[in-house]
Amino acid sequence: MQLYALCDQTTLDKKNISLETFVDLCTRHNASIIQYRNKSQDFDFITGQLVKLRQLWSKTLIINDAFLLHPFCDGVHLGQDDLLKVDRNPYFAVDKIRNIIGSKKMIGLSTHNKDEIEMANLLDLDYIGLGAYRATNTKEDAAPLQDQLDDLAALSKHPVAAIGGVRFDDTFENVSYRVISSALYEE
Repeated sequence: MQLYALCDQTTLDKKNISLETFVDLCTRHNASIIQYRNKSQDFDFITGQLVKLRQLWSKTLIINDAFLLHPFCDGVHLGQDDLLKVDRNPYFAVDKIRNIIGSKKMIGLSTHNKDEIEMANLLDLDYIGLGAYRATNTKEDAAPLQDQLDDLAALSKHPVAAIGGVRFDDTFENVSYRVISSALYEE
């Protein structure tokens, strides 16, 4: 199972951690992917952070939500609500995004239940995020899937990234990526 590291700007700021330190942690833990998430800054700031990350990180770099910044990374990860902001029809939304970012860039979509996984199976995605596995501080409204996560992951035709409260020692049968956020800082 590969490590997918979530680089959340709010967490970096709160813990006073630089991008350089974050990338060093990712390298030490042999991460395959970094997703940069920033819900509070403008595009210029986010672009600057992506440029810095790209200089520090040669592996896969994903941007959360801001698919128009695709030239600075390898793909985009969207939440269900963010997908529907592009188009109320998820098929058309993914097609629009794919036309903008191109076929070589990745698209990931957060899912939370069987219905969303079944819908995702019909979409041109590269992976799904599935969770939350446990309750987290960043997604307080997420209902933890806990033991159900692995069974739900088996329903996906796309590789699955387990999200939400995942730890280094968590193991899954049907999951390709373990998405780690705050556990990275707890060394």
